[in-house]
Amino acid sequence: MGSPRGRHHDITSLERLMTDLAPAAQAERPDSAALPPRFGLLFASLMTTMLLASLDQTIVSTALPTVVGELHGLDHMAWVTTAYIMAATIGMPIYGRFGDLIGRKTLLLGGIGIFIAGSALAGAANSMTMLIIGRAVQGLGGGGLMITSQAIVAELVPPRERARFMAPIGAVFGLSAVAGPLLGGWFTDSVSWRWCFWLNLPVGAAAFAVGAFALRTPRKSVKVTVDYLGITLMVLAVATTVLVANWGGNAYGWTDPLVLGLAAGAVVAWVLFFFSQSRAAEPIVPLWLFRSRIFNIATLIGLIVVGVGMFVVVAYLPTYLQMVYGVSATESGLLLFPMIIGLTATAIPSGMLITRTGRYKIYPIIGSLLVTITAVLLSTMDVDTPVAAVSGYTFLLGAGVGLVMQNLVLAVQNAFPTSEVGTATASNNFFREIGATIGTAVVGAAFSQRLADQLSARLTSGSDSGLGDTDSLTPSLVHSLPKRLQASVIDAYQQALTPIFGYVAALLAIGCVLAFLLPQKELALTNADKGADLPTVPPSAQDGDRTATLT
Repeated sequence: MGSPRGRHHDITSLERLMTDLAPAAQAERPDSAALPPRFGLLFASLMTTMLLASLDQTIVSTALPTVVGELHGLDHMAWVTTAYIMAATIGMPIYGRFGDLIGRKTLLLGGIGIFIAGSALAGAANSMTMLIIGRAVQGLGGGGLMITSQAIVAELVPPRERARFMAPIGAVFGLSAVAGPLLGGWFTDSVSWRWCFWLNLPVGAAAFAVGAFALRTPRKSVKVTVDYLGITLMVLAVATTVLVANWGGNAYGWTDPLVLGLAAGAVVAWVLFFFSQSRAAEPIVPLWLFRSRIFNIATLIGLIVVGVGMFVVVAYLPTYLQMVYGVSATESGLLLFPMIIGLTATAIPSGMLITRTGRYKIYPIIGSLLVTITAVLLSTMDVDTPVAAVSGYTFLLGAGVGLVMQNLVLAVQNAFPTSEVGTATASNNFFREIGATIGTAVVGAAFSQRLADQLSARLTSGSDSGLGDTDSLTPSLVHSLPKRLQASVIDAYQQALTPIFGYVAALLAIGCVLAFLLPQKELALTNADKGADLPTVPPSAQDGDRTATLT
């Protein structure tokens, strides 16, 4: 036994060691107590704004026949959806970049105000022109809501703790894709299509009040140089790309001079846009983003797996269900709800596990594989495949997307300092939206061409002349046809669409390979942790060049 003095020295040393290790032990796990005051209320408000913004991408789809009938605007029907998507896509990188530069609270409240104004204008529309303008204004606000809300969560919550908040965000986007058409149809049938827009007024006002009261984010005192040239070129690039995607193979043939001219203009605009970003003082999409392997690979995976994989299925499977199985439009939407169940079932547990371990890579790998397997299964469907099996496929799709979508955003956010998280998040979503637009359009064009060929091959005899114009086929018309003729049309639809899912599976396989190549960077325990592998950003983008106050 040692002397009392020796034992006292040992005890003192042990106490000192425990004191030194205590902060490290606390840092090994996220601390929920570190969340800002009233964060639960604020998060619910942010989720509401994201739901409103994402719902309005799809809520008018089932209302359009009634809308264009009342406003006498059949020739401009496509613009009701196109105007919103185009404006929202353009707004994403602008909101993301300016949020990093000047602070996010003002942008969020401004975005809600713009969204409410656009909703009021669209709901009160007495002409198609007024409705389309209202939808464009809505889109300018909606794109900002989707990006700014995610960036605020990233700014207030450390990456390790943030993982468990990303699952509900992903579920919101998936839910809106399915619930939007159902809600729009219900409003149209039960009340008025104008409630598709008026609903946003009280809910948006409540979200504005909560944001003004509960949100406290750093407001940067910095002189901002607006990249007017970059914004102009980006608007031209996005506009021409969306128009080519929406008009090509539909309103105009792919070889039509207008479509070819727009495609050439899109290429030129994109080249000039990225060149301008290399020269701008405060670029909208900084080229230093692309120095990060995590950003490049995660963005490509999101573009392929979510932008193409999920949105193609959501866009074309309901029509297939109506034509082949004879279900109603509402029933076809309800049959996609297993996708939301699957998405939630994987997104929430994976977020909890990521919070516990700080590692995310395995989940995009598994998710990409599940989405690819789903595409293969969808490619095997025939007219005798049970509806229950199709619902099982959509559940599997949702399970895969739930492991991919927001976990990729989390990986991107973790690769950049908090001061640049809005720019990174916005750019990731921006390119995913572009991928969804192009992917859905290409699949739609291929489906239309294959359907025309299949119908032409099957309906050649004189007895089939009673079918009429094949461009005007509706589910109700198809299922009122004589049995033999009905079977021919149904077979044509099946043969036109299901093989395309096989082609999509081949593209998704590339996403699987990219998921294996995604770098694993352990999630930071605090927003101050920047990591050693971050890309070098210009001096103007460093935290030290800005001062901040809470607002």
